[in-house]
Amino acid sequence: MKKDMIGLALLSLLAYGCNENAREVADSEEDHTAVASDTTGLLAAQQSINANDLLQHIQVLASDEFGGRAPGTAGEDSTVNYLTREFKKLGLQPGNPDGTFVQKVPMFGFTAQPQANFSAGGKTINLSFPDDYVAVSRRFVQDVNVNNSDLVFVGYGIVAPEYGWDDYKGVDVKGKTIVMLINDPPIPSPNNPAQLDSTIFGGKAMTYYGRWTYKYEIAAEKGAAAAIIIHETDPAGYPYEVISGSWSRENFDISNPGKNMDRLAVESWITEDKARELFTASGNDFAKLKDAAAQKGFKPVPLNAKANFKIKNQLREVESRNIIAKLEGTDPQLKNEYVVYTAHWDHLGKDDKLQGDQIYNGAMDNASGTAGLIELAKAFTQLPEKPKRSILFLAVTAEEKGLLGSKYYASNPLYPLTKTLANINMDVLNPYHPTEDVIVIGYGNSDLEDILAEEARTQNRRIVPEASPEKGSFYRSDHFEFAKQGVPALYAKSGIVARDQPADFITKKQEQYTAEHYHKVSDEVYDDWNLDGAVEDLQLYFRVGLRVANGSVYPTWREKSEFRARREKSLSEVQQ
Repeated sequence: MKKDMIGLALLSLLAYGCNENAREVADSEEDHTAVASDTTGLLAAQQSINANDLLQHIQVLASDEFGGRAPGTAGEDSTVNYLTREFKKLGLQPGNPDGTFVQKVPMFGFTAQPQANFSAGGKTINLSFPDDYVAVSRRFVQDVNVNNSDLVFVGYGIVAPEYGWDDYKGVDVKGKTIVMLINDPPIPSPNNPAQLDSTIFGGKAMTYYGRWTYKYEIAAEKGAAAAIIIHETDPAGYPYEVISGSWSRENFDISNPGKNMDRLAVESWITEDKARELFTASGNDFAKLKDAAAQKGFKPVPLNAKANFKIKNQLREVESRNIIAKLEGTDPQLKNEYVVYTAHWDHLGKDDKLQGDQIYNGAMDNASGTAGLIELAKAFTQLPEKPKRSILFLAVTAEEKGLLGSKYYASNPLYPLTKTLANINMDVLNPYHPTEDVIVIGYGNSDLEDILAEEARTQNRRIVPEASPEKGSFYRSDHFEFAKQGVPALYAKSGIVARDQPADFITKKQEQYTAEHYHKVSDEVYDDWNLDGAVEDLQLYFRVGLRVANGSVYPTWREKSEFRARREKSLSEVQQ
């Protein structure tokens, strides 16, 4: 496109984004009719997504031979080779403009061996790793020490000017160790104290302020030496074992010239029981301080206690890989615009310290989503008339280590993000049963949901908000890194209303998975799996992506979305 054509296109997009009436669809009725008119070709391509092929891919990726697919291991090599081979078989082009199917992601691996204790009220509180606490240093150094550091309770550890909220008010925490709560402050609604106030933070829904990554980021900005988050299962959204299992093994971060010296010296979690013991020993009441922290007027509370951390890091440099394949669009101009499907290929690898089974196979998390990426690619190659815009199939590394692969791509995109219309992400597909509903994680964020709703109706399904937005799931998978850069992102999952099954059928299955298999070695393929629901979801995502790829306008963020300003800014910069 010539520069003036780009300018006209961007003006059109921005105008569309400001027109609330245009939200109902993200392409014109003519475009939708054009796609739907080729019923035979569309349905045949859609139906190429099938349970047998999906299961075979999952079985390979989740096999013991792939060793749990940890970055920087032989399991990564096996995964990269398998995905590359499958994409080539489908006739897809290398997704990297350098002619390869990989984007190299420079990282360093670190395995922390921590020691820690508190001193309070004349006694020493010893901490057992990882049962009582976990602690890491993401600085690329071998030895880290924080000695005799003053402990300060900073409530929820949030600075949010738009809400008039500052948990650090009036206190200099440089060189100190801060202690904070997970999630957002639960502010009761003035009209109904039984509900949360949706005008402050997200009400019931977690905002990024409640996410643990934010809390460490702001603590580093404030100059703290160490930061400790108190784990509570309900507000965290997962049991402590998820943290101890992940943080007590090798972790990763993206390499940078500064060796992460701007990060906290120590990032830590402690159990609620140990937190209560610390507060009691320092002459404080945990419950009362927690209640006080939910008030806008809260001020940091020195705990009259000291913290000591000693961490020895085992370090190694790792060049991990994102895998990317491309189906080039057919329109001479629009082929330089993109729809990106993502799924993370990595899992937790192998733990030699375990008795018996040592491999975290990660069948559902996320061999299923990665297999789904292959099936989607197959469906697009089966279309008799390929989409106007190009489709990218991106399997990212190190999601389990902090969304690192998607973060690296979003910071170092192979194709301009201003020409990336949408990201559609898959993380843990449904192995239980087809559902009548489709859950949108982060419901109400973008008009991609309008397209999803329309296409779901072709399956006699409906879209619904997530039941537990307080868990912050929108910030916990790879679409979030695209969203942070302004790219409209859709993260949907099967619902909980199973067709022709008891009302609690899916809920019980999901609860069992979370309690017994999530981030455990038992996340494997089981004989009772029914992948018909996963297939139905993939076919839905296929139709949504095709609609966007052939549409006449860019999807946009909703008026109140926290990502809208970033998108409009990036588009206007291109226009200039």
